[in-house]
Amino acid sequence: MVSPRDGRQPDSPWTSRRRLLRRAGVGATVGLAGCTSLLSRPTGYDRPQADFDPEVLPYDETYPGDGVTMFRRGLRRLGYYPDAVVPDAVTVDWQRPVNYDDHTAAKASPRPTPDGGTVLIPSDTGRVHAVTPTGEQRWTAETGATRMGIHGTPTIVDGIAFIGGYDGDLYAFDVETGETVWRTRRWALDGSIAIGSSPAYWDGVVYVVAEYSTPDAGTMWAIDAETGRPMWCDDRLLGMPHPSTAIDPVSERLVTGSNDGVVYCWEFPSMEFAWEFQTDGHVKGTTPLYDGSAFVGSWDGNVYRLDLEDGAERWRFETGEVVMSNPGIDPDAGVVYVGGDDHRVHALDADTGEELWARNVGGHVIGSLTVTAESVLVGSYDAHLYALDKGTGTVRWRVRNNGHVTSEAVPHDGRIFYAERAVFSGERDGNDEPVAETPGHAYCLVPDE
Repeated sequence: MVSPRDGRQPDSPWTSRRRLLRRAGVGATVGLAGCTSLLSRPTGYDRPQADFDPEVLPYDETYPGDGVTMFRRGLRRLGYYPDAVVPDAVTVDWQRPVNYDDHTAAKASPRPTPDGGTVLIPSDTGRVHAVTPTGEQRWTAETGATRMGIHGTPTIVDGIAFIGGYDGDLYAFDVETGETVWRTRRWALDGSIAIGSSPAYWDGVVYVVAEYSTPDAGTMWAIDAETGRPMWCDDRLLGMPHPSTAIDPVSERLVTGSNDGVVYCWEFPSMEFAWEFQTDGHVKGTTPLYDGSAFVGSWDGNVYRLDLEDGAERWRFETGEVVMSNPGIDPDAGVVYVGGDDHRVHALDADTGEELWARNVGGHVIGSLTVTAESVLVGSYDAHLYALDKGTGTVRWRVRNNGHVTSEAVPHDGRIFYAERAVFSGERDGNDEPVAETPGHAYCLVPDE
């Protein structure tokens, strides 16, 4: 299963075919790390591994320093909010329509700014909405992603929000005004057709995965956060990757997965390739990193624990159905929470993979599981958001919504923000398309007192 390697040779059949197709399609020239770019070659990335001495980053922190927040709360993508207390009962404080597309990928998650004064809500129309925590509109920014929109979640760094779209472009917005700071066009990213993943950020660099077609493939990019200029890339990914990049600076590893069923790992920050691990199904969920390991859900029905050092399999847990969700991890308890197409949330011992409990939540779970002080928040295809007791799986409460709840539920300052998919009638058949009966909404829950 494990296949460490230093990188594809320039004359490998796959690399030659892929580069030939790209050159034929965009007339590009060959850049670094096997990547091509029509407008600019990736350059300027020089981060030796030997000089990297990161400060210890505790698991309850998201990033060393203030002013940074991102999808799943932090670099390791644990979905862990240890200071958040989920109330015994909740009510909907406000809701607003944001999603209208029938694309079944998990919807983008609302993201509060580090100070909590603004909540950014990307939509599958290609717009980014900025609202106050109480729901008042601040601004709306347009992108070129008018088809299938935005499915990633913004990374916010010192007042700048980084987000990619299904137009293949990467954007930086001023959080205060909504103005575009820079926009990296798809042709500067080798003709990417989409960026469905959520960016990661470290020390002035944005790390993001872009998708390509003819053939289906992906590229890991390092982008200068100040200018939007590509600095480095690696195009070894096959399939069209959706997972967001996870980084553990203490283990010195960066990880992502792809539709080819492979988990890819690089040394961090040098970005020398470390290893890959092949599963027997798509890897669409973001991979949290904890205790020197990556925790991976696959469409082959298994959840894996892989050693970050060499990619060796430590254990696997079989659910029997597709696992697409983003697992949540409680690092204090050493428990992994993951959902799947078996309609269940499973609590697994992180050391052994032993199942501690399972809870049926009435529908597929394809989005993110959020772990708080006492609860696990999880959205279901049965149109509910659930709060489960972290220790037993007992349902504390559930909230009825309109469509499938597939975003991360984000607790912040006594409120819970999340989004859903629109409700459709009909199926795609020839030239016919499903009809949106009710748009997907973004929600804010508050304690029901």
